[in-house]
Amino acid sequence: MFTMRFDMRAPSDGAPTADLYAAALEMTSWAESRGGVAAIVCEHHGQADGYLPSPMVLATALAARTSAIQIILAAVILPLYEPIRLAEEMICLDIVSNGRVSYVCAVGYREDEYDLFGVDFRRRGRIADEWLPLLLRAKTGEPFDHDGRTVQITPMPVTPGGPSVSWGGGSKAAARRAGRNGLGFFAQSDDESLRQAFEEAARSAGHEPGPCLLPPKELPTSLFVAHDIDRAWQELGPYLMHDARTYAAMNPGDEATTSLSFAASIEELRAEERSHRIVSIDEAVSMVRAGQPLPLHPLIGGLPPPIAWRYLRTVTDDVVPAL
Repeated sequence: MFTMRFDMRAPSDGAPTADLYAAALEMTSWAESRGGVAAIVCEHHGQADGYLPSPMVLATALAARTSAIQIILAAVILPLYEPIRLAEEMICLDIVSNGRVSYVCAVGYREDEYDLFGVDFRRRGRIADEWLPLLLRAKTGEPFDHDGRTVQITPMPVTPGGPSVSWGGGSKAAARRAGRNGLGFFAQSDDESLRQAFEEAARSAGHEPGPCLLPPKELPTSLFVAHDIDRAWQELGPYLMHDARTYAAMNPGDEATTSLSFAASIEELRAEERSHRIVSIDEAVSMVRAGQPLPLHPLIGGLPPPIAWRYLRTVTDDVVPAL
């Protein structure tokens, strides 16, 4: 009925980092028996507010604290990893989670992150084209030849063929990369030309096109449910605004990506009714009945956990029973 996204931003005017990480673990464990279907963890590096740099670590902790909820890493910036080592970690996490962890890989879009790792940003596409097939073979646990040597990851994964991997991005190059490698594609907009590029590349490589998600512009990506929406905007607005501003600063001029807002104020962000939304209980029920899981972002912008828990319980105590 609902998903939860954790990017672990902890700006100076938000809650302490340790409190946010502890809350993410508690919330995921608590929610999985109350309508939570997936926990999504993200990845960025070198951000002033401490945006989660190591999704594998947090995903492992979440897997150890839960038994049923799906865990999605979206997105893993593949060129910043060594693919054989990444495959080892993916297989170990597949075993720890009993097959509940899946991945959306991508090349990322921040040159400063590549500089941090000493990787050439201009070569990120070529690196991905070299490393993605290697990762896909290695994660199966089956032996294969690579550069004159035999590669085999042990132990074998729980999931046949290894954990699920998809590809994400907002360009035709990303769409074609997903298609060539027989993966599902998670786009960043509803541009139908991306679907066409994806399907053509898949068929040219001998694959039947897999899932292709093109999120519409009006799709909410950070949602809260409240009894009193005006009061909720007063309480949550600064934290939602931090999230909107920092993403906008990371993506200057990007008018295509669904999750971005360039609102200059809380009032503008609210008026958009798009990426960051606060809805009533009845609206939330209608969304779920229409087939849309609620995309919660419970600790957004360093939201203090005591406040975050109140809004999460509104979902579990008022929305879920109504369904």
